[in-house]
Amino acid sequence: MPEATLGVIGGGVMGEALISRLLDQGIFSAGAIWVSDPQAARRDFLHQSYGVTTTPSNVAVVQQAEVILLAVKPQILSVVAQELSANSLSPPASPLGLSILAGVTLARLKEYFPGWAMVRAMPNTPATVGAGITALAAGDGVTVEQLQQARVIFASVGEVVDVPESLMDAVTALSGSGPGYVALVAEALADGGVAVGLSRATAMQLALQTLKGTAELLQQSNLHPGELKDRVTSPGGTTIAGIVQLEAAGLRSALIEAVRAAHRRATELGKL
Repeated sequence: MPEATLGVIGGGVMGEALISRLLDQGIFSAGAIWVSDPQAARRDFLHQSYGVTTTPSNVAVVQQAEVILLAVKPQILSVVAQELSANSLSPPASPLGLSILAGVTLARLKEYFPGWAMVRAMPNTPATVGAGITALAAGDGVTVEQLQQARVIFASVGEVVDVPESLMDAVTALSGSGPGYVALVAEALADGGVAVGLSRATAMQLALQTLKGTAELLQQSNLHPGELKDRVTSPGGTTIAGIVQLEAAGLRSALIEAVRAAHRRATELGKL
């Protein structure tokens, strides 16, 4: 992919994660990345750490960039849009806009940024260690080449899937909120280990590696989770005793209902 100029509006955690991985993988050079952030300390940190150009001006970023990542809080999107529309801008024709703003629809983005080719993205927090997954939904006017460019950018921090925009709230509920559910499971497993005599440090190490290893095994083996469960569940053994208790406590239903509740909330937030 020929190098373009990347503009990042909002130098927060996710913006930094993308910058770091894009530079490490040689997808962009430091000289081709412009970042705007209102905090001087944050700008200095990003410039010193990665060599990218930083500025307090969102306008300067848009004037420089062919690809623009919107990585601000949804609550201030209208302020950013007003700032850009109030200034005389001359960005490249139909810049590619990548929005990671939860709940902000392509229709709203089109209103805020007319003439931009918009792709809505929903990454999750494991992206910060290169192990995330991002769902993409492309708006009208996005070319095949631009969508591929978006895929390359987000593949730098993990896997990428394409979904219809109508399913973005479902993505938010599952993979966007999912790290919170998994963290709770990890904590509970470690608590169980402590309850039966393990040290906190050892219990947490065992819990985390078990979660990580099981996910890796499922992914690499392409086993259905039920099949893997059956393989480690021997008659009258320890695993079936634990599973019986989990079923009695409603673990499956609790996780399903967690995703459904998060989906309802994501839908509500999108209407605000």
